[in-house]
Amino acid sequence: MYKNILISTDGSELAQKGVDHGLSLATNLDAKVMVVTVTEPFPVYAGEGWALGPDDFGRYDADQIKFAQELLAPIKASADKLGVTCETRHVPNRRPAEAILDTAAEEGCSLIVMASHGRRGLGRFFLGSQTQEVVSRSSLPVLVVR
Repeated sequence: MYKNILISTDGSELAQKGVDHGLSLATNLDAKVMVVTVTEPFPVYAGEGWALGPDDFGRYDADQIKFAQELLAPIKASADKLGVTCETRHVPNRRPAEAILDTAAEEGCSLIVMASHGRRGLGRFFLGSQTQEVVSRSSLPVLVVR
């Protein structure tokens, strides 16, 4: 059924529930997984009195790479302990939903597993929902873990 599962994570406690569920599913289905984390572009503020230098962008990129490595390494180790074939990927400077969908397509995934806070109403409107965007735009099945 599902032989290549994409699991997305942002490092949050809730996202870890999605990772755990996805790895468990992969174990039971003898599927391989691609675990992806996405870091968004440097937030640019165009206000007065604040100018960005080249070092700011470089430092931000280096911090995001370090964050992704520290996030993905223990997930890979957990997958290895479970006997699940696992690859990890950090996608920098992208919007999460877009990067998740693109990675799933590139890797030929058959299922996307991700967590959602389940926000409704104004909370979802103001905060946005990457999960909602993935669900609404994906041609693949999406398993949402809460």
